[in-house]
This record gives sequence, C-alpha cells and structure tokens, in this order.
Amino acid sequence: MDYGMITIKLITGFIGLWLMTRILGKKEISQLTPFDFVSSLMLSELVGNTVYQKDVHYGQLLFGLAVWFILSYLFEKVTQYARRTRGPLEGTPSILIHNGKVDMREMKKNRLDFEQLRMMLRQKDIFSLREVAYAIFETNGSLSVLKNADFEAVQKQDLDLDTDPSGLTYNLLEDGDYNDDKLQQIGRDRKWLAAMLKEKGFSDPGKLAYVEWEEGKGLYILQHNREGQTGSGRLQKAEG
Repeated sequence: MDYGMITIKLITGFIGLWLMTRILGKKEISQLTPFDFVSSLMLSELVGNTVYQKDVHYGQLLFGLAVWFILSYLFEKVTQYARRTRGPLEGTPSILIHNGKVDMREMKKNRLDFEQLRMMLRQKDIFSLREVAYAIFETNGSLSVLKNADFEAVQKQDLDLDTDPSGLTYNLLEDGDYNDDKLQQIGRDRKWLAAMLKEKGFSDPGKLAYVEWEEGKGLYILQHNREGQTGSGRLQKAEG
C-alpha cells in the first residue's frame, strides 16, 4: 500500500473540500437543503472511493472535485438569480396549519402524520395543536410555528395570577383509528372515548381526523369537513 499516495490524496481532498465550503458558504446541519445533503454525500463518496484506489491519481481526484464545485456553484447561482427555478429545484415551504386548521393535503404531500407533527411541535416547546395558529414546514425539514395569541408566553408575575400547570397531551385517535396505548396511559378505553365523542356530537369516530386529550382541558377534536372528504383535507376543530 502506497502510504505516500494516500497521504497526498487525503491532503488534496481536505484542501478541496475546505475551499468548496469557504467559497460556496457554510450552513448548519438544520439549514441544509435537499441539494446540500446530496452534495455532501457525493463529496464524501468522491473522496472516499479514490483515496485507496491505486489506479486513481490525485490529479483525477482534483479534477472530480473541480467538476463538482462548478456544478454546485452554477446550481447556487441559478437558484439565487432565476427565482422561477427556486421552487422546482429547492422546493417550497408547506403551510401545515393555517389559522388553527390542519391542512391534511399538505400533510400527505409531505408524508407526515400527526405523531411526527407533534414531535416537531414539542421541539418548539408546544405540546398541543390547540396552541398553534400557523405551522410552516420549511424546505430544510424544520418547522416554523406561530402560536395563537391566547397561548403566547406571559410572565405570571406580570399578571399576578395563579395559573393551573399545563399537562402532557395524548393522541387518542388518528384518522379514525384508536390509539389504545395512549388510552391505557390515561387509564381509559375505547368505550370511554366513544362516549365522550358522542356527547360532543361525534357519533362516528371513523370520520374524525385527530383527537387529543389533556388533563383539565379535555378533548381537542379535528373533524374532516365536506371539503376534506373531497380530498382537500381541511379540518374543523372543536374543544371540550
């Protein structure tokens, strides 16, 4: 094994990747677009597969890095100056929750379910869908959230009020299917939930999109409306 050639290739790859990063700009992992992610994989494969191949000269590695740099640079410039290409090439943000209503069409388009949405909301310190006015799924996979005015953070000492502590929320039903594990966690069963829903005027749980429960606040219900039944996926909400 030619350790000298391996050393030269590693140094060449290191300098090449460093230069590309400096010229094209650096981003945090959470800010990577799909193209940035693919580009990083391609670069790692390009360098990794040539380091230990004796028949590949370091000049060929340099040439490969140069070609990839040109392609990446052109892509960045096209998306920067040709705005019409930005959507098809980089994607566009999706509004998952609009004015408190979940858009099921956008959820399915982005292959998301309620549990995944709840996980991303929890990362924003939001534990209930009822707190959200708008939620935008960004092209880098992050979630931007605007809370309802009623749930904006306020210091208790500013109001001089005693407030009840908030509790965890539980996803009891999704797309008409009962979540038995969550029901068991709160010490309830399907009969209890069906009775509670019937009391709220929802006699057919199979037509509901989402049911959430929180101690002291009761149920938060999202129901498919007529528009949703035709495929647009808008939801109506009711609390209790």
